[in-house]
Amino acid sequence: MAFKSLTAIDLFCGAGGLTEGLKQAGFNVLAGIELNKVAAQTYRLNHSDSICFESDIRELSAEKILKDLNIKKGDLDLLAGCPPCQGFSTLRTRKKMLAQEDVRNELIFEFLRLIEGLKPKAIMLENVPALVNDYRMEFFLKKLSSLGYIVNDKTVQVENAADYGVPQRRKRMIVKSSRITEIEQTPLSDKKVTLRECFTRANLGTAGLSGDWLHDYPQKRTKKVMELIAAIPKDGGSRKELPDHLILECHKKKPNQFADVYGRMKWDDVSPTITGGCSSPSKGRFLHPEEDRCITLREASLLQTFPKDYKFPNVSQGAIALMIGNALPPEFIRQHAISIKNSLEKITT
Repeated sequence: MAFKSLTAIDLFCGAGGLTEGLKQAGFNVLAGIELNKVAAQTYRLNHSDSICFESDIRELSAEKILKDLNIKKGDLDLLAGCPPCQGFSTLRTRKKMLAQEDVRNELIFEFLRLIEGLKPKAIMLENVPALVNDYRMEFFLKKLSSLGYIVNDKTVQVENAADYGVPQRRKRMIVKSSRITEIEQTPLSDKKVTLRECFTRANLGTAGLSGDWLHDYPQKRTKKVMELIAAIPKDGGSRKELPDHLILECHKKKPNQFADVYGRMKWDDVSPTITGGCSSPSKGRFLHPEEDRCITLREASLLQTFPKDYKFPNVSQGAIALMIGNALPPEFIRQHAISIKNSLEKITT
């Protein structure tokens, strides 16, 4: 029996990682909502069949969304999204006052407002693990339950994207709930996808000469930094293995702080978490396992499981890296979206 495509809306859609995963799972993504101009541009480049509300979500009413998409309250199958989570990041939560005051922490309540206004059949919220123990999540779940959504001990999970076919260690909190059925558990992948497998499968060619501008984007480093990079042992080496004359002064003063910076990835392991700093070796373990360079923007996007031909606008390296690092890995979303899709479709049979 053929099913009509289930519908979805992507809140805080960014460059479109969540939408990509939903589409791959078979959802018809009606719209995305994004405030950042460059991210919205990227979204439109790849998802022209979805409306992009380039708007502050706090100023966008459920009524306008329903009217513009020509749907009724209760018709939408899935409302999904990841409210900006920088306020809950590991680094910020070390500075508790900063975390408490970050206004982005309140955007989870905008998600709630639109759940109430749109009344989707199911919701999926993704965020950093630190949100699990925050009072906002407790409030979110109580309100969700009061709106008729099923909330139990399976509703909130903290998972590693590497367990779902993403070639990257990335711990995330995911909330899945429905008001019409219990959402089935998402099975783990049979095996982890390694960096080697990811890059071999893509067959990008030589960085700088591939013809893919995202893979060829120039990397400019000082002579001192290039010497440092060349001296880092291949396949997982660390700056801790450098000779004294190559150790940067800032690292000599605090040798144990941010130990992964200027580190190489390992061929036969998943990558570390891809962040907005993935284009800079000073921001994490982002050096290529073998070549004396940082991973390219295209390699970073592949580790996030974006398709090889995913488009990005011709903006600065930092802006693209930030979009890639902030994105939700499409493969992680795809697998969880399939479990939601299967659960909803059982009700219609």
